[in-house]
Amino acid sequence: MAVCPEIDPASPLQFVVNAAAGSSDADSKREVIEAALRAGRRRGDLLFCRPTELVRVAHEAAARAVSARTAVVAVGGDGTLNTVAQAAHAAGCAMGVVPQGTFNYFARTHGIPADPSEAAGLLLRVAPAPVQVAGINDRVFLVNASLGLYPDLLEDREAYKARFGRSRWVAFVAACATLLRAQRRLRLHIAMGGTVRDMQALTLFVGNNRLQLQQFGAEPEDTLAGTPGAGSIAALMLRPIGTLSMIRLMLHGAMGTLGEAQSVERFEFHHMVVRPTLAPGRRLVKVAFDGEVMKMRAPLDFRVLAKPLYLLMPPRNQAASGAASDTGETGG
Repeated sequence: MAVCPEIDPASPLQFVVNAAAGSSDADSKREVIEAALRAGRRRGDLLFCRPTELVRVAHEAAARAVSARTAVVAVGGDGTLNTVAQAAHAAGCAMGVVPQGTFNYFARTHGIPADPSEAAGLLLRVAPAPVQVAGINDRVFLVNASLGLYPDLLEDREAYKARFGRSRWVAFVAACATLLRAQRRLRLHIAMGGTVRDMQALTLFVGNNRLQLQQFGAEPEDTLAGTPGAGSIAALMLRPIGTLSMIRLMLHGAMGTLGEAQSVERFEFHHMVVRPTLAPGRRLVKVAFDGEVMKMRAPLDFRVLAKPLYLLMPPRNQAASGAASDTGETGG
């Protein structure tokens, strides 16, 4: 295992901010970060970028973080966190988080406050620690990855948010609408260890986040939080069902007992290869990871990554107690 990177407090933290410079959103984020830096008597470089520039800026910031013995900090929602995590994981530098998303599962699981001011102040006082991350093909994911119905759900949720605003109730209504019109079936060839299976499913959901899996009622029993490469990740597979069964499934999800539903198969693994049956001439499959949807080339290789992500976070006992007390919020 690689040595956890040290942070030089004299080096400026590299803040990657997903907002166009000069916008009202950028100005509010700047005020929060600069106030925290002044209070902590620390330095920081604020790197504002548009979504199309995010990948490049994140990798450049991670490279500077390595050379200056500092950390790269993601300021934004799940997509921003995922992009910065790709860069930090590849470079081997420490990463901080100032969450701006709706559910913030990754931050909450590791004891990082949802309030941006509190999160910015916290990352100036804590040290990096290794956390488990997972991969799908060449992509890192922090919370979940999926194919089938779940990517459709995310696309519908974004459309509902654009029309009705960002809230957990809007997300819930969008999810219900997606589930009730679910028709398309996946034909999957799954290889896991020495076992090979051919399955039909509406969706395959792979979770790497304890808090989200707990709220689904499907937490892996042997996942060791913060032990890279030693914990498992969980898969939930929804078999094809009718409308009444789908309504019952939605009730299970609302009550946090999705793992007990008869139409849901749950299993844990360290490495799994999935080959979906595609239409003639197609080689790409729609995949969602950490709230982003893209097309990837099959087969899909899911695994727990041996290399950790080094996250600026409170000590693990504090992070666990903070996540345990933060209940009552559900979502995708």
